Order: sequence, then structure tokens, then C-alpha cells
Amino acid sequence: MTDSPRHDGPDAALRADIRRLGTLLGQTLARQEGPPLLDLVEEIRALVRSDADAAAQRLGTMDVGTGTKLARAFSTYFHLANITEQVHRARDLRRQRATHGGWLDQAAKLIAERGVPAEEVAATARRLAVRPVFTAHPTEAARRSILSKLRAVADELDAETAAAILYGASDEGPANRRLAELLDLLWQTDELRLDRPDPTDEARNAIYYLRDLYAEAAPQVLDNLAETLRSVGVETSPTSRPLTFGTWIGGDRDGNPFVTPQVTREVLLIQHEHGLLAADAAMESLINEVSVSRRLRGVSLDLSASLAKDLDALPEVATRFRRINAEEPYRLKARCVRAKLANTRLRLRQGTPHVPGRDYLGSAELIADLELMRASLARNSGQLTAIGRLASVIRTVSAFGLHLATMDVREHAEAHHVVLGQLYGLVGEVADYHGLSRADRTKLLAEELAGRRPLSRLDTPLTEPARKTFDVFGAIRDVQDRFGEEVVESYIISMTMGADDVLAAVLLAREAGLVDVHSGRALIGFVPLLETPAELKAGGDLLDELLSIPAYRAVVSARGNVQEVMLGYSDSNKEAGITTSQWSIHRAQRALRDVAHRHGVRLRLFHGRGGTVGRGGGPTHEAILAQPYGTLDGAIKVTEQGEVISDKYTLPSLARENLELTLAAVLQSALLVTAPRQPAETLQHWDATMDTVSEAAYRAYRSLVEDPDLPAYFWASTPTELLGALNIGSRPAKRPNTGAGLAGLRAIPWVFGWTQTRQIVPGWFGVGSGLAAAREAGLADVLAEMHRSWHFFSTFLSNVEMMLTKTDLNIARRYVETLVPEPLRPIFDKISEEYELTKREVLAITSSPALLENSPVLQRTLAVRDTYLEPLHHLQVALLRQYRESGAPGRAVATAPGGRRAPGDGTALERALLTTVNGIAAGMRNTG
Repeated sequence: MTDSPRHDGPDAALRADIRRLGTLLGQTLARQEGPPLLDLVEEIRALVRSDADAAAQRLGTMDVGTGTKLARAFSTYFHLANITEQVHRARDLRRQRATHGGWLDQAAKLIAERGVPAEEVAATARRLAVRPVFTAHPTEAARRSILSKLRAVADELDAETAAAILYGASDEGPANRRLAELLDLLWQTDELRLDRPDPTDEARNAIYYLRDLYAEAAPQVLDNLAETLRSVGVETSPTSRPLTFGTWIGGDRDGNPFVTPQVTREVLLIQHEHGLLAADAAMESLINEVSVSRRLRGVSLDLSASLAKDLDALPEVATRFRRINAEEPYRLKARCVRAKLANTRLRLRQGTPHVPGRDYLGSAELIADLELMRASLARNSGQLTAIGRLASVIRTVSAFGLHLATMDVREHAEAHHVVLGQLYGLVGEVADYHGLSRADRTKLLAEELAGRRPLSRLDTPLTEPARKTFDVFGAIRDVQDRFGEEVVESYIISMTMGADDVLAAVLLAREAGLVDVHSGRALIGFVPLLETPAELKAGGDLLDELLSIPAYRAVVSARGNVQEVMLGYSDSNKEAGITTSQWSIHRAQRALRDVAHRHGVRLRLFHGRGGTVGRGGGPTHEAILAQPYGTLDGAIKVTEQGEVISDKYTLPSLARENLELTLAAVLQSALLVTAPRQPAETLQHWDATMDTVSEAAYRAYRSLVEDPDLPAYFWASTPTELLGALNIGSRPAKRPNTGAGLAGLRAIPWVFGWTQTRQIVPGWFGVGSGLAAAREAGLADVLAEMHRSWHFFSTFLSNVEMMLTKTDLNIARRYVETLVPEPLRPIFDKISEEYELTKREVLAITSSPALLENSPVLQRTLAVRDTYLEPLHHLQVALLRQYRESGAPGRAVATAPGGRRAPGDGTALERALLTTVNGIAAGMRNTG
């Protein structure tokens, strides 16, 4: 399985490594399955290049067993190509770092060139708060068992390169033997999950990455940030938290019946078990390193007193250590910290109360112990260690705490109103709570929040669904008491459409003791999630109404005058198309910025971005720099999910680069993008042009999704019925009680279906109609100017160009001609017409002869991938036809929430199909 040799070009080394792994994979196929499979692979590859119709016919008559092996072979190739590209991307970034410095160095250079005063840099650095938030959204098709072996392949490639640098050219034999062993194991590992993961399984998967980040990438980035700021004259405290991590796993209840209050507790306990182990490892490193003797250097009275107190309270610190470390106070203090960590682990397992001095509640006491050590070193000739190793440990502990990641809790807005309807019914004051207008409901809830009476008792009778929602707030109070307040900080209200939706959640939190407006108590903040174009458009008005309610304003004051708002990319795209979604989000940010400023509140935006461009994905650095001025003053949250997590964080060097580029972009934006980058008149003109583009794009997109034949076309032309059987997430693919149409289908399966068949409608549909409308209105020169000078617009077009390149309507046509009934096929004609229009309009603006003309390496990479993708598509089409003709037993997984059978228990035919799904997902670098 090799490509034709290439010995030139910037990607020559990458191509060489992919060819090498392809050759080794071919040897594995011959060794494991016999030479005929390898011969078949080569035959199909050659046939696809020479005669696609003949290849499709050949694959269409292939037996299921052979087809499965063939699909696995191509899928494995993609996994190897992906990990090799990651390895080489990391190497390229390391070379760039050596030559030009890292992302933070480059940001510091720009800041220095602009002459930003040190005090302004220091103020922004104090506000810096970047938080990647890991979600369990099901878009990673590959199993952890597969990913871990691919990581081992990457490590082997890197070790070989490092050895070559140290010792010169060496024999590839030993490395090839190890790689061959890994490839054999990869081939013998089932890529399909046996059953659906539950939320605790998903939590363990996220912890895999968080532990790696704790051990290597995050400390490097935090140390580099401190050094970069020092280079521009700014000293930062190691206890500051410019980078932290978040999670939705175990807290995201919206549409996931498996996330219960008990699951929330279990997930946080699992996180703490691993967080405590990571902190313990950090203490062990300090014990090994900080061997300062009081015989040679003094020690502060504070540290001496603290150590004496610890030794009295911790008899479990062994006599041996008390003896051999008697004159080594830092080592002895670190051993006391380890004893407290062990006691904390025991307390959490047993559910016993916190005992100050013997265990930790949250990370504040741990950081205080470490700060005592650091201050003592700084005052006693240990300044380099104080600002070096010990400061690094404190930064890392401050970033991760004992819990690794702060959990957000999310629930649908309507769920809170269901509870309140029942509570008010029991009180007897409001006969028809659900019949109230939004304005009346807002007035009622605002007055209730300002009052002092409780609406509920512990034994208030509620229906089971309402009880589950109500009990979540009690669970938040419980976990904060057990683990510390930092474990849950935000409560997100999905589908927020009015101020009453936010007030409803606040009122239920008050009932659980989380909020008291009279005493200035708010143990959590409340986050409206704006998900549709209408809500995004009204976002500024909604925030203005909320902040004008005195009781709610008191809650925000209690949270440090910070109001978080989440922007939903996926659902707005699904409803309105990519153009209107992106433009609505951009304008919403401006409106929210202005309202927050008017009310004297700091705005923290939470970007709910998916992996694909169709769900808000794309390069993070460019996306941050493309935000409207003044929307980033240092704080930002961004979701990370599925294949994006593995792509960014599997390799430590890439994890470092991704974290650093995000921090650098936020720092750069907060300091350098504080005023409009264009004159007001220019921006008004551009805004009006984008309005024209958006309106026409919206009409075109809605004409597609409102076509009554589209649901039948979508299900017929895509393999979306199989998504549930992949077992890649605990959350159902459809929202409950939404029937078999597309309205209740979540954004992930919506993107999944279009991507698998290479139609990729969510990534570009409507863009061409929008741009053409602006051009026909005489705005062609304005569009070209916007592309040259407006970061938002150029980033938008760049992402669309990528999606157009990944779209292949010749392949899509085979799905349509084979699987879609004749009366439904005009929909494909509509898709094809819009594709050609979009491609033509984008190229006209970029003045390029072809898509990705300025990215030849990427262009070539995608072309090579197509050679391996095409057989998988042909095979999937043939298997889908056979699958459906046999009765399509898996269709129930997608069309009936909950299904009528256990997902993944299907036949060899279903297994073969799922293997093609995995392979195409790997080849396209995303699932949904």
C-alpha cells in the first residue's frame, strides 16, 4: 500500500514516512490475511485510478467478508496517514519555533512593536482566562485502543528521528520491526465498540488527555507564558490561572437521559482520583529535586511553623522520613503534602467530612502549602528554584486543581419551567404558569427571586422528570461541599429564548441554597446559550433585559461582575446555513459586548464550536483573531470534542502548540484589537454587504431544508441510520419526542450524513447564492475588499473553500443513483447547482484558478487521500443497498429514539458497513 515515489517538495519527508508505513501495512496484510488481500488492495487502487465505473462494479459484487477486510485495510491506512501527518506537523512547528520563536514569542513581538505599556499588559495578563472545555459529543469514531496504538507509532517515529539527530543515519531495521509489531496489533484490534459508552466511560476518555496535559504540555505552556510576559516587563503570580480546563462530561443533561445527579457525583469522583494522583506525582518530583538543607541555607519561620503543625497532625508521615529529611524542610513539607493528598483520596472514597490540616478541600489549601515553600526559597537564596521548578508546579496545580477540569452543568430551558409550573401549582398562586406570556413570567420570577420565601421543601412532591431536574441543583451543592466550589462554576441554559429562561434556573438554584441575592451569595454563574439565528439576533436585548433586573444583577455582582454567554454554532448552522449562522454569531458578539459595557459587566464568551466547519470548526488561532474588537478582554471558553480532541492533544508537542496558539491569540486580541480595525463608514458598508449575502444565502438554504422531499432524500442518500450503531457516545442521536424527520435530528448526525457521502452541505450550501446576490447588486469590488482587509470575511471564505475541496459530487452521485428513488433526485440537482455556483463565486473573490491554489501541500494531501477514499465510498454504496434490501434492521436506531434493539449487535453486513463509516471518517478527518 504505497504511493508513487516523491523526492521533492516541502512534504517529501512526510510522503516518505507514509510510504514506509504503507509498505509495512502491506506486509501486515500479507502476514495476517495472506497475499491475496494485499493483491486485492493494489488491484482496487489501480482500478479506481484508471476506471472508476469498473472499480464500483467490482466492489459492488464483492462478498461481505472480503469487503470488510478491504475496508479495514483502507481505514488502517488512513489512521496511519493521519498520525504521520500529526508527527510531521509537530516537527514543522518545532522547527518554526527554533527559527522564529513560539506563538507567544510572536505575540510578544507584536505587542512590543505596538508599544503597549507594561502596566496595560500586566492588567490584561491578570484577566487572561482561557478554558478549553471537553465535551462528550459523539464525533470520534476511533476507539481508544486504536488511538493508543497510533500514539505508539508516533512515538516510534519521533524516537527514530531523535536518534538520527544524535547519532546520524542508522539502520531502520529495529524501528521497522517495532512498527511492524504495532501494525500487527492494530490489525488484530477491533475498531468497532461492542456497546455504547456511558458517561463515566466518556469521562475516563477525557481524563486520558487531561493527565497527559498535566504531565507535559500545560506546564510547558504556562512556564513559557510567564517567561514571555517577563520579557516585556511583566511579572505574574504562579497562582494566577491564565489556562484552565473544563468538561461537560457528566454535567451535560440536555437530551441525555443517562446524565443523572448521581452520574455527576461519580464523574467528579473519578476526576479527583486522577487529579490527586497527578498532584502526588508532582510532589514526588519536588521531593527528588528540592533537596535544600537547613544546615546550608535558612528557612522561613512561616514554613517552619507550618511544617511543625503538619508533622503533629499527620502521624502517617513515616518515622524514617522524619529522620532522614529532618534537616531538609522542603522535602519534608512535600511529604506532608503527599500525606494530605492520600488522606483526601481516602476521604472522598469514604464520604467522610473534611478535616482541615489533614486533607484538602479544593486546591486552595494545597496551593497555600506550596506558596509557603516558594516564599521561603525566595527569601533564602533559592530565587531561581522559586521562580523555576516550584513556580512551575504551582502554575500547574492552579490550572488543574485536584479535579483536573471544572464541570459545566447544562439543561434545556423548558425543563426548569416544568419544575416551576409544578411548584407554583402546589403553592396555589399561579393557576396556569405555562400559559403566562414571557413578559409576565419574567416579572413573576424576578419578583420571586427578590423575595425571601422558599418555594419548595425537601419533600415537595414532583413528577419524576421534574424531580430529576430539581435534584441537579442539590447535587451541585453537594459536590461543592464535598470537593470544593471550583468543581462546578457555570450552569448553562440550552435554547434560551428569553430572560425568563435564565431566571427560572436561578430560582431553582436559590431553592438549593446556591444563590441568595440578599447576602450576595452566588456559588454558580448562569449562562444563556443562544443557539438559533433569532436568539442570536435578540441576544443583546436579552442580556440588557437580564442585567436590568436588580435581583439578577446582584447575582452577577456576586460572581465578580462577570456574565458568561454561550454561542451555539451547530444548531444555528443546521437551521440557517453556514453564512447566516456565522454572520449572526459575529453580530451577536458585538451586541453583547456593547450591552455588557453599558452595564459595567465583563463579558465572557463561550464558543460552542464543533469539529467540522459545518459546526463552527476551523483553525482556532484565526477564529479568535477574527472576533469583533473588544469582545475578548482575556477570557474565553471554547468547546473541544471528538476527533478534535485526539487531533489536538494526542501528541504532547501538538498539545503544547495548540494550547500556546490559543493563549497567544487571546493575549494578542485583548491587547491589540481594542478598537475598530476599519473606519466606521467602511464597516457599515461591509455590514450591509454581509446582510445582503446572508439574506440571499438564508433563502437558498431554507429552500433546500424546507423541501418536503429532503428528509426522505437525506435518509436515502446517507448512512445516517448507522450512527447509533457506531456506539461513539452516550447521548442519543435525536432529541426525544421529535419523530422521524430532520427537525429533531442533532447537528452531529446531520453533518455526519452529508460528510460520509461527500455532499458536505452544511459546510458551504447557500454561500454561492449569497455572494452572487451581492455581486449582482454591484458589490463585487466590495467583496474583494472585504476578502483582503476583513479578518472575519477572509476566515469565513477560507473555511468554505476547504469544505468545497472536500466535497466530491462525483462520488455523491453514486450514492444518489444507487440508493435514492428517482422522484427524489432533483434535490441532488439543486445541491450540484449550488455547489458550482459557490465554487465559481469563491474563486472570483479570491482571484484563484482553483480551490486551495495557495496551499499546494494540502491540495496534494487531499488528492492522495481520495485515491484511498474512493474505494471505501464505492463499497459503502454497495453495502448500503444490500443492507436496506435485507430489511435495514439498524434504521430504527436513527428514526426511533432509543431504538428497538441493542445498537451494534447486527450482522456481518452491518459490521462491514460500520467499517466503511470508520474508514471514511478517518479519511475525511472528521465524523460530524
